[in-house]
Amino acid sequence: MNIGLDMMGGDFSPLEAVRGIQLYLNASSTPVTLFLLGDEAQINPLLKEYSIPPQSVKVIHAPQVIGMNEHPTRALKEKQQSSIAIGFHLLAGGKMDAFISAGNTGAMLVGALYSLKPIEGIQRPTISTIIPKENGKTGVLLDVGLNSDCKPENLNQFAILGSLYSKHILGIDQPRVGLLNIGEEEGKGNLLAQATYPLLKENNQIHFIGNIEGRDLLLDKADVMVCEGFTGNVILKLAESLFGITQQKQIHHPYFDRFDFENYGGTPLLGVTKPVIIGHGISRGRSFLNMITLAQKMIETDLLGKMKESFLS
Repeated sequence: MNIGLDMMGGDFSPLEAVRGIQLYLNASSTPVTLFLLGDEAQINPLLKEYSIPPQSVKVIHAPQVIGMNEHPTRALKEKQQSSIAIGFHLLAGGKMDAFISAGNTGAMLVGALYSLKPIEGIQRPTISTIIPKENGKTGVLLDVGLNSDCKPENLNQFAILGSLYSKHILGIDQPRVGLLNIGEEEGKGNLLAQATYPLLKENNQIHFIGNIEGRDLLLDKADVMVCEGFTGNVILKLAESLFGITQQKQIHHPYFDRFDFENYGGTPLLGVTKPVIIGHGISRGRSFLNMITLAQKMIETDLLGKMKESFLS
């Protein structure tokens, strides 16, 4: 199993990426080779300092870095020796089984869509976020920003992708799918919600429970919550601010602590042919640990293979 890691992506890389690698190797007995892409002059001294076993990693020199504010398409075209560009080249060529970066989100999305292509039958890949439930359980919300405007067919496909992710990664046997809406009754909502409801109702690949409202998101009503990316991103940023306020005001409670993105690491791009995981720009060691662990689990469960099977017909 070969997992690629962009060592230059993120505000605190490569140091925090190396710390995450150390945490992962100390906790895992799975035979994994980590492909570390970036400036070897910066990476190698840190690997030595943190006693990273040489047999567990393979450093691949990438002299260029795509900055956080660079135009994604232009940067990938002009910086073909960047850690992100080389990473997608190796991933598409089969040298790596998964690729992780906390760098330029746009470049990661563009690189994935042009290098890997969507799974056949999937109109639009999607990104999700973990939603901590008040009773200790976990749900998933999608889309959270990749697709601001959607068609009903897109939301129907997101429901399938989210269900498969919930089942095989989160361990939920029969994920309940809810359509985020402004009312529980069938027929509520805008034109998108009204047109999506019957598609979800007739979809025999999911367990659809009907509409859910904003007040249901943090309660144990649905495991997979579906919406277009505009609404999903607003909810995601609201959740991030909620955690930030609790930290500023020193409000300590196990539930609010679960909103810390470090607990989950990053979000996978669901619907492309290989595992691509996108991390937060301010990721630290624990985030990188969790992103590597997620990549390993996606490979071990053959999540993308199961997604391909679901869209064969």
